[in-house]
Amino acid sequence: MPALLFYAFVLLVPSGQGAVYAFTDWDGLSRDFSFVGLANFRELLDDDAARGAVVNTVLIAFAVTLVQNAVGLLLALGVDSLIKTRNVLRILFFAPAVMTPVVTSYLWRYLYAPNGAINSTLEGLGLGALTQNWLGDPDLAIWSVIATVIWQFSGYSMVIFLAGLQGVPRELREAAAVDGAGPARRFWYVIRPLLLPALTINLMLSMINSLKMFDQVWVLTGGGPGQATETMSTLIYRNAFQFGEYAYSTAVALVLTALVAVISVVQYRAMARQERAAR
Repeated sequence: MPALLFYAFVLLVPSGQGAVYAFTDWDGLSRDFSFVGLANFRELLDDDAARGAVVNTVLIAFAVTLVQNAVGLLLALGVDSLIKTRNVLRILFFAPAVMTPVVTSYLWRYLYAPNGAINSTLEGLGLGALTQNWLGDPDLAIWSVIATVIWQFSGYSMVIFLAGLQGVPRELREAAAVDGAGPARRFWYVIRPLLLPALTINLMLSMINSLKMFDQVWVLTGGGPGQATETMSTLIYRNAFQFGEYAYSTAVALVLTALVAVISVVQYRAMARQERAAR
């Protein structure tokens, strides 16, 4: 009961108050406010920036989730083998995940700079035609952000997949190999069904974290150029702390919460069905 009361005080009560403020005209400072019904949500639907932020948020979430888990799975399969350097490789691949997103983002902002390491390397290799304004080009900026997130957290997905692989008896793999199954067939018919719980966890975590991602976008691009990388999280911050539209930003936050909840439930049920079918 004490833990429940503390949890309610620091999380549930403020969240409930925030939900109420979404239906008001509160400016974040004054004590007085009026209820305006669904006006903030209607404004959100009419706001081109908000609609673009929703599209960018969903794009980032699905792109990061798919690629990060694919890379993480490949890394896990690689370091689960009997190569001598597997322990060193596990540490190297997981190391970026323990760094704070802000530090990682500042590192990649330097790499993406017009005179940064990426363009300098391309020019040094005689590939100057491939140099880009990675964070200044509206068509490339969002993909640069996505690549940064994938680089940092693929190792995190790898660790979860690796834990799942430890639960796959090596005898089953060896028996399948003796029966003539190649690596692809062994993975699909022996490893994949037993790895579905780890896949479910990875997909859920990466999807939720990507939907509410803020640090990487804010440090790398600030939502720009223009609004090319604006997400719902950066839109919430900008409206609340730069424009003083706290009620509107709270309405956007409420929509983001609902979006995360809906996508998470749909994703979990789909993966649960696959797990039951695999059994």
